[in-house]
Amino acid sequence: MVRPLIVFDLDGTIVDSREDLAESANEVLESYGARPLPVDRVAAMIGEGARVLMQRALAAAGLDPETPDALSRFLDVYDRRLLGHTRPYDGIDAVLRSAFSRAQLAVLTNKPAGPTARLLDAFGFGTLFSLVVGGDAKFPRKPDPASLNFLMTSAGTTREDTLFVGDSMTDVLTARAASVPICLAWYGYGHLRGPMALNGEELIAKTPTDIGVAIDGFLGDIAGGRVTL
Repeated sequence: MVRPLIVFDLDGTIVDSREDLAESANEVLESYGARPLPVDRVAAMIGEGARVLMQRALAAAGLDPETPDALSRFLDVYDRRLLGHTRPYDGIDAVLRSAFSRAQLAVLTNKPAGPTARLLDAFGFGTLFSLVVGGDAKFPRKPDPASLNFLMTSAGTTREDTLFVGDSMTDVLTARAASVPICLAWYGYGHLRGPMALNGEELIAKTPTDIGVAIDGFLGDIAGGRVTL
């Protein structure tokens, strides 16, 4: 029997990386003579990959969002700052390990594969995830559902026995496009960009512990044949 699949976003869901991302973006802005942006303002730009993050940061600082070498500068700086302040959210370790004992786990993020693997390994999570898809994979980035569909195919699961956990509207749209239920990590920073267009079907987790409760309910529904989308 194939075990269910729980797919997690990374930034804003498993780890709080906003300070390192903001400091990296601001170092690039300052290298062009611009003033740094507040951390939460940069955090509101996270979720659609490094290129989009830098385009938004450059525009917010009054610079050309298509500045040619800005992305490569950012990636170099972030590689150095990756583990400066980033830490797992309190309680997420227990959630992941409990889920690992009952389901297959995967990561689906718009962050490139290299830093994703470094973060997972640094916090002892690397062995928990059998599947990891980063933003530099062969698939279109979230919210395109191709990567989530690939993860389900690889795990041998269907939309009925797959749950996506993420913190942003990008994650919500990805889950909807793949017809997969989503647990929204409200404690993350996806909501900083503005109100989300939710439809009331989302599971809302105000803390990482709430994600564990949502997973328990989801797995219980599967066991009882009561999964609804």
